[in-house]
Amino acid sequence: MARSTGPILAVGAITIGNATIVHNKPFDWWQPVAVGITAVIMTGAEKVAPKMTVALAYLALLAVTFTRIQPSVPSPAESFTAWLGSR
Repeated sequence: MARSTGPILAVGAITIGNATIVHNKPFDWWQPVAVGITAVIMTGAEKVAPKMTVALAYLALLAVTFTRIQPSVPSPAESFTAWLGSR
């Protein structure tokens, strides 16, 4: 498994989990398909520029954690802080 695969799969899991589990949005099948395609592309790109590809994968993980993917769904960081505030 390539070094960029883990962060890319985490991006997918965080995005899907935040939308479907935390905010009760309907499951979209395009998300796991897009994550799989991205993981395959990143694996191929890692053969050309390994350090840049791994850095890009971790940057995507950081971006997905702090930004909204869908305008109507808060980011995972926003959801977590709201959950902490309600306790």
